[in-house]
Amino acid sequence: MFLCIGLSLFAQTKVTLKSPDGTLVYELRFVAQKPLYRVIYKGKVLVDDSGLSLDFKDGDRFGAGLKILRPVFSTVDDTYELPVGKAKTVRDVHRQALIPLVESGEKARRVNLIVRAFDDGLAMRYEFPTQENWKEYSLIDENTWFNVAGNPRIISLHFDNYVSSHEGLYQKFLLSELPEKKLMDMPALIEFPGKIYMAITEASLRDYAGMYLTKVNGRLKSQLSPLPGQQDVKVKAVLPHRTPWRVMLVSDRIGALIESNMLTSLNEPTEIKDLSWLKPGKTSFHWWNGDVVPDTTFSPGVNFETNKYYIDFCARNNIEYHSVIGYGGVPWYPTNGPGFGDPGTYSDVTKTIPSLDMQQICDYAKQKGVGIHVWVHWRALYPQLEAAFSQFEKWGIKGMMVDFMDRDDQEMVKIQEEILSRAAAHKLFIQFHGSFKPTGLSRTYPNEFTREGTLNYENNKWLEAGISPEHDLDIAFTRLLAGASDYHLGGFRAVKPEQFKTHYVRPFMIGTRCHMLAMYVVLESYLQMLADFPAAYEGQPGFDFLRKIPTTWDETRVLNAELGETITIARRRGKEWYVGTLNNSKARSLKIKLDFLSEGNHMAEVYSDAADAVENPNNLTRKTQQVKNGETLEVHLASGGGQVLRIVGM
Repeated sequence: MFLCIGLSLFAQTKVTLKSPDGTLVYELRFVAQKPLYRVIYKGKVLVDDSGLSLDFKDGDRFGAGLKILRPVFSTVDDTYELPVGKAKTVRDVHRQALIPLVESGEKARRVNLIVRAFDDGLAMRYEFPTQENWKEYSLIDENTWFNVAGNPRIISLHFDNYVSSHEGLYQKFLLSELPEKKLMDMPALIEFPGKIYMAITEASLRDYAGMYLTKVNGRLKSQLSPLPGQQDVKVKAVLPHRTPWRVMLVSDRIGALIESNMLTSLNEPTEIKDLSWLKPGKTSFHWWNGDVVPDTTFSPGVNFETNKYYIDFCARNNIEYHSVIGYGGVPWYPTNGPGFGDPGTYSDVTKTIPSLDMQQICDYAKQKGVGIHVWVHWRALYPQLEAAFSQFEKWGIKGMMVDFMDRDDQEMVKIQEEILSRAAAHKLFIQFHGSFKPTGLSRTYPNEFTREGTLNYENNKWLEAGISPEHDLDIAFTRLLAGASDYHLGGFRAVKPEQFKTHYVRPFMIGTRCHMLAMYVVLESYLQMLADFPAAYEGQPGFDFLRKIPTTWDETRVLNAELGETITIARRRGKEWYVGTLNNSKARSLKIKLDFLSEGNHMAEVYSDAADAVENPNNLTRKTQQVKNGETLEVHLASGGGQVLRIVGM
């Protein structure tokens, strides 16, 4: 909503906004007609005086010689439903200040600074209302500064340029040691002394450039991804327009950052009227395991028999979807590109290669109660978007993985939203790969089931050291704060770290079998993969847990969380609770309080690292026991271990 504000000057030069519980304070003041803001949590300054300005084309800056008009304050206490998410019902409670800023002099341009204060964080954005003397803009820089107080530790990803799949190993620096002018991906987690945590990210990224952080002269500053083909212009817009929300999640309990629904609350409700077709679930993904098929009579390839093998597996085991990808680097659709990563000069995703009949596959899968989704390169899909989606709907395809996007400039951001919007019109879900972080847009487009943007288990096919349990925990405490993450879960061949080697076919895993099971609880994704091959699962310990676990939730609670050490998350679906604990490479014991359970007796299925899990990491124990509210379970975790519980009322 864009508001026109009357030009009545505000006598004061300071605006204060407090969270509903009063613990979080945003202060905006003017020094020499320039705005500066501060963030204070429980009396401690987390972000000291930080500037706000906008640089437009031809040396034109908005940020000096400003006057503040009378702010408009409001309070919201609302409840909304999420068709897919970590919670079904979300209560949105916040206070808002709409602060109109106007330039002195002839231009007299107006920009509204909107600030929202929640109990678990702050958000701010610019709105550009319709006005007579300003019709459009070309933005060179959005100078949103974060003058982080003291010398806290920062955990983040670092990149050299804007062309990226947003995958990497997290680095940990004190602010004073953080390299200057490197691109830092978001969310970035900041740990202050005394265990106060702040994560910086963005919400509602629409028709705008993706944002990074960079350190300049000892302070953090926003850095936007430029439009393709040049480096100067980041955003082109016609008024009215608005920026994404600049979000600071804040708490002295790190689990509260994971539980937070701020990002979806900062997005618009969905306008999709009929959501009855929307069915989150689990999926096969045979590319990860190396396209493994049994030693049988049919020839493996891009054909019906190869896909039937995986469809039958899905049908037997409560796996909702099968992925049609291709085989051996050959996509399922005609293309003159040399492989999956290059669509060449010709691709047509409305057709299949001669060896494949998509209608036959979709019809067979439907008979078996399995949905089909397909892999596509975005540059093969986008030029024929409507024709492709019409054909997919006609075939009976339910969704798709759109891959190799590798950009977050304004053009790509708009492309992604167009894909989501037009896919929804054809009752198709989307899974973005090679893509930037989520920004809560799954509230507006609940057909976005998941996205990548993580260095995940696909890298065990080629990364010499493999993905470590420590990296899994880094993901939980950083990338997970933004939302759903497709992590290529399900590898069932765990080895000791010193035995790990890269295997493109049948990849190995580091971390125990129970650690893998726990990843399905800890990591949020509405389309979790079972990426290994059927014979790797059936008859194996722990597979029964994966057959049962859902992928979208009614409630999420973080029970234990020690940054870089361990995490326990409980998620409820209906009357069932699933509890997952991840450990790093140091064996330990910890206690899980069951105070989240309802009254009465419950039955718990408990999957734990076996006593010999250090030597045999695929070994686990399974037992059932009665539990009730108020009890405490003691958990013994192996190096790289984990534990999961499935708890149902009796």
